[in-house]
Amino acid sequence: MTTDLIPLQRNELKELLNKNWMTHDAMWFLNCLKECGIELTNKINKAAVRDMSAIEIKRIQKAAGVGQINSFDEFKHFFDMAMEIATGKFMKYKYNSPAKNIIHAEWETCFAYEGMKAMGVVDRYECGIMLRINTWLETLNIKYEIEPKVTGCMMHTDGRCFRDYRFFFDQ
Repeated sequence: MTTDLIPLQRNELKELLNKNWMTHDAMWFLNCLKECGIELTNKINKAAVRDMSAIEIKRIQKAAGVGQINSFDEFKHFFDMAMEIATGKFMKYKYNSPAKNIIHAEWETCFAYEGMKAMGVVDRYECGIMLRINTWLETLNIKYEIEPKVTGCMMHTDGRCFRDYRFFFDQ
């Protein structure tokens, strides 16, 4: 196959593939919701997110040729790369590192929140977005703390969503 047949730039292709993946995820959630109800759908969704995310981050690590991560600088470089690969601009998030061993992330809007609102279950939805990142960290054996600890949808309860990650790399 030749890439001459694809009429999209690299970033356009990445955005399309990410949107398609998230649409698959949403349609899976919706169909599971119809069949199983919100409680069982939340349970199955979180199990699927954990399993997928562990495989995903190992694939990214292997493709990037990255071994064991031993410092915050190594982690931040790898995390930036992983986020660039695994997310799309439509996700409307940003993150920064205000200090060594700290990452602050926040969302302007949330596609999952909007989807759960449309499905009528946002008040009972248990967020899988942050579980994806947390599973990456656990799979990579990176020690961290997260604040706030949220199970449901913070965008729904607080009108905004953010997380602060503190890592335990040696200073």
